[in-house]
Amino acid sequence: MKLQFKIQDYQTTAVDAVVDCFRAVHRQPFADGIKYKIDPGRTLGRKAHTELGHGVDEAAARSGLRNTDLALSPAQLLENIHAVQRRTSGLALSSGLVLSPAANLNLDIEMETGTGKTYVYIKTIMELHRQFGWSKYVIVVPSVAIREGVKKSFEITADHFLVEYKRQARAFVYDSDHLEEVETFSSDDGIQVMIINAQNFNRDAKKAGDHVDSKGKSAGLKMFKTLDGFKSRRPIDVIAANQPILIIDEPQRLGSNPNKPSETLKALGRFNALFAIRYSATHKIEHNKVHRLDALDAYNKRLVKKIAARGISVKGLAGSSAYLYIDGVELGKGADFPKARLELEIQTKSGPIVRKTIKVQKGSRLHDLSGGIEAYKDLVIDDVDANNDIVTLLDGQTLTVGQVTNDVTDEQKRRLQVREVIRAHLDKERQLFGLGIKVLSLFFIDEVGKYRDYAQPDRLGDYARVFEEEYEVLKAERLSELDLDEAGERYRAFLERDAVRDIHNGYFSVDKKTGRWVDSDTSDASDEAKGVSRDAEAYDAILRDKEKLLDLDFPLRFIFSHSALREGWDNPNVFTLGFLKKATAGDSRRQEVGRGLRLSVDQNGDRTDNPVTVHEINVLTVVTEESYVDFVAGFQRETLSLLSARPRKATPEVFVGAALLDAAAGTEHKITLDEAKQLQHWLIKHDFVDYDQQLTDKWIGRKDLPEIPALPPALQPYFYQVAELIDSLHVQAPKVDDGRKAKVVPMNAANFSKQEFQDLWNRINRRAVYQVEFDSQELIDNCIRVLDTSLQVIRMQYVVVEGIQRDVIEADQLESGESFKVARTKVEESSLSASSTVLYDLLGEIAEKTKLTRRTCATILSRITPATFAKFRQNPEQFIAEASRLINEQKAAAVVKHIEYDLLDDRYDSSIFTKDLTARDLSKAVHTPNRNVYEYVIDDSEVERAFGAALDVSEEVVVYTKLPRGFKIPTPLDDYNPDWAIAFMQGSVKHVYFVAETKGSLSSLELRGTEKAKIDCARKLFEKLNDAADTPGVKYDVVTSYDQLLQLVGA
Repeated sequence: MKLQFKIQDYQTTAVDAVVDCFRAVHRQPFADGIKYKIDPGRTLGRKAHTELGHGVDEAAARSGLRNTDLALSPAQLLENIHAVQRRTSGLALSSGLVLSPAANLNLDIEMETGTGKTYVYIKTIMELHRQFGWSKYVIVVPSVAIREGVKKSFEITADHFLVEYKRQARAFVYDSDHLEEVETFSSDDGIQVMIINAQNFNRDAKKAGDHVDSKGKSAGLKMFKTLDGFKSRRPIDVIAANQPILIIDEPQRLGSNPNKPSETLKALGRFNALFAIRYSATHKIEHNKVHRLDALDAYNKRLVKKIAARGISVKGLAGSSAYLYIDGVELGKGADFPKARLELEIQTKSGPIVRKTIKVQKGSRLHDLSGGIEAYKDLVIDDVDANNDIVTLLDGQTLTVGQVTNDVTDEQKRRLQVREVIRAHLDKERQLFGLGIKVLSLFFIDEVGKYRDYAQPDRLGDYARVFEEEYEVLKAERLSELDLDEAGERYRAFLERDAVRDIHNGYFSVDKKTGRWVDSDTSDASDEAKGVSRDAEAYDAILRDKEKLLDLDFPLRFIFSHSALREGWDNPNVFTLGFLKKATAGDSRRQEVGRGLRLSVDQNGDRTDNPVTVHEINVLTVVTEESYVDFVAGFQRETLSLLSARPRKATPEVFVGAALLDAAAGTEHKITLDEAKQLQHWLIKHDFVDYDQQLTDKWIGRKDLPEIPALPPALQPYFYQVAELIDSLHVQAPKVDDGRKAKVVPMNAANFSKQEFQDLWNRINRRAVYQVEFDSQELIDNCIRVLDTSLQVIRMQYVVVEGIQRDVIEADQLESGESFKVARTKVEESSLSASSTVLYDLLGEIAEKTKLTRRTCATILSRITPATFAKFRQNPEQFIAEASRLINEQKAAAVVKHIEYDLLDDRYDSSIFTKDLTARDLSKAVHTPNRNVYEYVIDDSEVERAFGAALDVSEEVVVYTKLPRGFKIPTPLDDYNPDWAIAFMQGSVKHVYFVAETKGSLSSLELRGTEKAKIDCARKLFEKLNDAADTPGVKYDVVTSYDQLLQLVGA
């Protein structure tokens, strides 16, 4: 197979963006280059001749051809850059030329992963040579995988570019054992491209002063050493004399802090570059950006695959194994740092056990943080070591960041993930086989040993063994379903052709001493560079021979890898990704998904980019480690964050210079400054932008308007293009953390001091105690009946949810989390038992949660049916939680009938309104400056936020407050904290003083038994308070809205 390439407009636009920086307004003159005398060094001797590998013609070596200088001044270059930026809708104009340690002129090209940025910069090299004569280039890459990919790209595009440019670039990988390549780089007058790994270069630069031993083993240092074998010269000096143009691939990998340049960036300055061009989908440091093809544009233009996600979540966790996962360690100021981000299982108030990440520090008690799960008893954080990323428990256990312990769900969950990857692969393979498209799947795993276990006779690790088992089952299932027609028989032969052992392999770093695969973090760059897989053919196919991997005759279809293929390697026919590793805080979903975004090719090497079918054929299925909801939310959040640089204000500067095409006449019209001002005025006049020049809902929803006003005359012929230009400003970028976040809610002293509030407070602030007597036997009988009929304890379940990206995605759908839609769900029961080594005090646990005696609990449990009691073994923690909840509901019903309150002389002090106030997130708070005792209403409930906002503007309300948590009504079912206390204006309503509980529904069927019982207890207390009061009392009730409240107080 030979991959086919064609000229595509979006790639040509990216090339022109760079080239036009030197010709848009002011032109850099063409020159063949400047001849110069190459540093001759010493005369070549026998030793040098041998070390270089072959002789270099000394006459030719005396003269070289370097890049000509920039003839344009900084001001002229900036004017050119502005011209380019103006025609790219939404690109901000640079205020000046941005310097960096690597070069004095720095151009940024943003291109979404999978859209062909390597092709683009190769074509840019060819075009820069054709237009200006520059012929010397250095491409800097961050990894071996990217380096090999770039080298391969030069090889497979050579014939394609030869047709257009009538010449080929000579590209080579820098190797200090073959310095004759550097000599040729300097002396040859053709297009010369040197590819170098930044990691090696960085290491070379930092150790430039180190001694090179007599055996020449420290090859990594030769770049910066005066070498006898290189005529007593330093290779870096010979390269720098050519004033090469730097092309930096994935620059974010070389440094992300503009105020603290990395050692690698500093080292790049030694190349004496003419200028630098950076290519990435995710620039961390912004320079002069002259082109943008972001994730949203690439997807909506059908340039990358559509994504489908399958997430697997666990339900019915047993909480019986003390599961722990250390996600990371955080440094900070104060005695409570360092902290660790720890995921553990937590017993929720509603019943189910969930996994949640919380921050812990020295002294944190995991039993308390888990909500009392017995498995965490006696587990206390003893130390958080930020230097070594280690967390130590008081019992001596040590956990490192990224480590998972006691995860009883892991083994079966991984098997389900492997099954889902194979299933998705076979579904896609059957669809595309007839079209001649080979389907590949890629697994990311956390350690080599899980794929290759050298201690086993067959060397299969757990994941490889699981894969083979699951594949054989699913293959047999698929074969039984195939039609007996010709197409079905051809696919049957394909499935049956290869043994399962031949269809999967791995790509990992290799220990050059043992020849065995190792985890990437245990091998250095030179190991990776020189390592080869035990199966050399598979290694070459994965890393270097893309065409072979795409060939249906080559059996390899499933690839397992560590982080080595995380960035830089991709293959157009990867249709399924499986993440068999724990997602960490630093992982980028977009980066890893990027390995499969490129559009696929068929057996002729043609890209499947027909606009009609592109997203029917090209769908990438991602089987995630996390739940579908978490993956989609994280993916959308990451995508949205990359759009934040888009300017959103409709200013003349955004529009001026934009190119509008008259297709009929074949001419181009560029918007002038006067036309740009007219367009801005038109937007303002028709309320299409607001006072801050942001697009309004009227423009966004313009399709609903009866008609759209005509544009200014000069622009009306280009209406649809102008509309698209305006639409490019509609990006709801992620909101920067609100400055109101994490603050103590301030008091409104004037409202707090109002007499009406003090009168209300004095009517409700008496403390009380209760007493209750009821028939214990009746309670016991009711509890037994309910447990036998209603106690549900579920086995652990794995829920698979699959969703797919919508056909067209708008930025506001990313903001609202609606760029994916759910396609299907299914549930698989766990075959694992919830048994554990934890010894449960069943009576003690239920007695503590229900506040009943152990004797009463024993009577209840001894009389339930054996089938009911057997549910304890299925899931002990859930049995305890659910049984306690049902008992409490029966207790609640009994309590309400018989409870009596006695008022005490003691009262709540008004200091509870200000005491122990903690910093709260105010980003979603409602500002209530008029009548509230506090300046803000903070609540997660939309009902309560709306209720507070309505109170604050009501003319009938004098003052109100959200009652502080310290104000509690004692009940046998736990203390109860009412929501609101409100004082109305005298004479405006019948009930001036009101205490309200807000709920989304008043249906007693929708209130839990214990919740309803607490409310009924509160009613009895307020009846008692009113009976004891000398003046009109306080009305208490449950409401759903302010309108309903008005009806109650007026009744």
